[in-house]
Amino acid sequence: MPAAPMPQNFEDGMNELETLVKKLEEGQMPLETAIEAFERGSTLRKFCEEKLLKAKLKVDQILIDAEGSVRTESFDTTQN
Repeated sequence: MPAAPMPQNFEDGMNELETLVKKLEEGQMPLETAIEAFERGSTLRKFCEEKLLKAKLKVDQILIDAEGSVRTESFDTTQN
């Protein structure tokens, strides 16, 4: 069976992933189908994580200093 195409965006990926998780949690899939769904879910998880990381790296923090000046600073990915 050919691989399913990747989603167009993060939201589509998350929706498909949530649907797969619900179906797997129901426990009604044949084993082979469940394994395929799990593999697809793993691919979607990675896709969504990559999209989130790219978005996170694009975020700038807007900082206002004591004099009221506004500047931007790249988002620090090392902070929690």
